[in-house]
Formats: sequence, structure tokens, C-alpha cells
Amino acid sequence: MLIEERTADDGELAELLEAAFAELVARYGLEGRSQVQAGARFLVASVDGRAVGCGAVQPVDAVTGELKRMYVAPGHRGRGIAKALLSALEELAAGMGYRRLRLATGVRQPEAIAMYERYAYTLTEPYGKYVDAPLTRCYQKTLAQ
Repeated sequence: MLIEERTADDGELAELLEAAFAELVARYGLEGRSQVQAGARFLVASVDGRAVGCGAVQPVDAVTGELKRMYVAPGHRGRGIAKALLSALEELAAGMGYRRLRLATGVRQPEAIAMYERYAYTLTEPYGKYVDAPLTRCYQKTLAQ
């Protein structure tokens, strides 16, 4: 597996993001999509030369980054790709100077919730557009420096 940074206009990344959006719509309806802000940095995981997973870190403030667009294609789940991506995204965030990462996921994604909790993300108060979103769960983690 290779994990590398890609630009937002990368074609393989775009395909993964569309697949992620389709899955969110299937689980939550059209309100499942949130925007990724300018300044976000994307990582793509490839297996045998094929992009199979992605994620991003976007800026929140001087010490906080937000995980966005964590996704692994269904046929590649259960192989440690999400764990490797999450670790690489945490390293990227630390390299960007962030001491904390936050994220929002949903109650209809129990596999994502289990993974984040397994890797020391703790439930936190909803933020931003998620304050009045009953299907959303927000998490955060303090990064090692």
C-alpha cells in the first residue's frame, strides 16, 4: 500500500470522493455532504496502483485541524487501509502544526465510530453545522507532539 498526498483536482481522488458522497447519501439523504475548505490537504491510499481510500485534514484554527472525507472503497475494507490512512492523516496534521484533530461522523456509520474510538478519539460537543444534527457524532483527539 502506498499513501501519498494528492491535490484536490486529482482524478482518482475525485472518483473516491464521489463514491464517498454516494455512500453518505444512501445512509443519510442529500444532507450528508459537507464542504471541504480551501487549504485542506488530501491523502490517497493506493493498492497495486489503484486508488482505494482517501482522507483530508482541513484547517480550523492555529492548533486544530479537522478530518474530512475518510473513505475506503467497500471491496478494500477490513484490510487495515483506514487505520493506515488515519495514522498518516494524524502525522500530516501534526506536521501542519496542529495539536488537536476533530471530526464529525454519523450514527449510521458504526464502523467509523468504532474505529475512531479504538484509536483514542473521544466524543465531544457538536460544533458548527453539527450542533443541531441529531444523527451526527463529533470526536476529537490530542496529537502527540
